[in-house]
Order: sequence, then structure tokens, then C-alpha cells
Amino acid sequence: MRNESSGVEGSAGGVEPALGELVMEVARGLRRRFAATLEPWGITPHEARALRVVGRHEPTRLGVVAQHLRIAPRSVTDVVDSLESRGFVAREPDPSDRRATQVSLTTQGRRVLDELDEARRADHEGYFADLSERDRTALARILGRLVDER
Repeated sequence: MRNESSGVEGSAGGVEPALGELVMEVARGLRRRFAATLEPWGITPHEARALRVVGRHEPTRLGVVAQHLRIAPRSVTDVVDSLESRGFVAREPDPSDRRATQVSLTTQGRRVLDELDEARRADHEGYFADLSERDRTALARILGRLVDER
């Protein structure tokens, strides 16, 4: 029986969290852990996402970074300024349009991105370590299916 407010009535009469709420709680937990994982690099989750976007699409225009981060193009300037001031990215004129600027990872930025990705993978493995291999495989399959369908 469905509880309209937040969950599903359990067999003992207690209300269990709805599936969507459980997924959101896992996502919040992963985000909190990721923010803590980034502390040694002095980088924010937003900056880490921007670094990842640049790394995947480099060289790329700031508008592309803004689009992937779902923020206004003028807002991405502050994020890229911060990354550039630490030597993680470099701006250069777009060869196809002299009025436009593109951004790329520096050697240091590539190294930091690789380290962040490894730390993130290790943190995720730790988060799901209590699940059996079978459960992790099933969860990955189910979530992958949901992602693919959307």
C-alpha cells in the first residue's frame, strides 16, 4: 500500500522510504563524500566537474562548458578563471573565430584530473564495498538501464 507522503507501507506497518527517495539519498551521500575527497586538491565539486568537461571536450569554448554544467555562460567565466589561476587550464583564441576563446587542460590540469578521477573511483568503490559483487553488478545494470532509457 502506498503512503502518499514519502514511502511505502512495510509489512510491520512502518513506512519505508520510496525508491526515488533512496536513490536521492545515495546521490547526496556520494556528493558529500566527493566534496570531502576533493579537499586535498583545494578544488570544489563545481570546479572538478568543469575540469572534467574541459578534459572531455578540449579544446572547447566556454559556452560548451557552461552548457554541460547547466549554468549561464557568464557564470562559467569565474569557474574557468579559478582553474586558470591555479594552472589547470589555459585559454587561447579559437582558430576558427578570432572573437571567441577556447579552453584546454594544461599538463598540470591533466594530472590533477587524472588524480581526481582515481580518487573518485576509489571513493565510489568504498561506498559500495558492503554490497556483494552480485548486488553491485545488479545495481549497475538496473541504474544503467534507467539512464539509457532517459
